[in-house]
Amino acid sequence: MDSDPDPVEYPITEELDLHMFRPNEVLDVLHDYLDLARERGFQRVRIVHGKGIGTQRTMVHEALAKRDDVTSYQLDDGRAGGWGATWVDF
Repeated sequence: MDSDPDPVEYPITEELDLHMFRPNEVLDVLHDYLDLARERGFQRVRIVHGKGIGTQRTMVHEALAKRDDVTSYQLDDGRAGGWGATWVDF
């Protein structure tokens, strides 16, 4: 008997909220999402990583810095989540 639940598909929009994923899933989900967002032609996406103590934000930013397809990224300006979200440009 397989103990892993069946994968759940989420719609690919211009925003990914990482709150619904376990910490050990975040990087895989992030990379899969960014790949699919690029395939769909998005030029800019928003990653919601939360505020907290910044651990998840740091993980996300380190992953973004290593991607060749990301031209820039910056924290939200405060109108839509502030430093709990990051805008990513391809």
